[in-house]
Amino acid sequence: MPTGVAMRDARRQLFDAAERVLLRDGPRALTSRAVTTEAGCAKGVLHRHFADFDEFLAELVRERVAGVERQAGVLRAAAGTGTVTGNLAGALIELFDAVAVAVVGLLVFRDDLRALLRVTAPAGVPILTEAAGMIAVYLAEERAMGRIAADADVDTLALMLIGSGHLLFAGWQGAPPDAAEVDRLVSTALADVLQRRLL
Repeated sequence: MPTGVAMRDARRQLFDAAERVLLRDGPRALTSRAVTTEAGCAKGVLHRHFADFDEFLAELVRERVAGVERQAGVLRAAAGTGTVTGNLAGALIELFDAVAVAVVGLLVFRDDLRALLRVTAPAGVPILTEAAGMIAVYLAEERAMGRIAADADVDTLALMLIGSGHLLFAGWQGAPPDAAEVDRLVSTALADVLQRRLL
């Protein structure tokens, strides 16, 4: 982009460019030059909006975390409707899109990024930690409504679902796992607490 030509919503364009680079070339290829080249702008545009490249990446992760927090409200509102398995399978499919899986890979790859994020989020892996919290809150709502066993350990179930869900989605080549496969995963994880509510 020629000098002096303004970018509309430069932050969004830079984030979109970073996601494309990450999906196409992986975390090793994600550099400030790669991002600005992909966005079609001068390198200085990135530094005009962010203190440095690490802060840019941290904001990219924080944006994904904010998306999980928005999704949490939708999932919590679904408590008592549909089926528990269906609600959670849908939530996992929405959560683990290609970009989210790639961003988790980026967090594993870059120690310096994890260290920067620990300043404001000291525990766990960002995105996955918030997602586990989202599912635990939803399951607690369903437990209170009697749709899962009264003694269900919702925190452990949430960790199981996030861990197994991430492994399932991170392992796909080409097309993501289909809805039936995700539904089977959730059904298996919840089989005990769904069955015991009927006893």
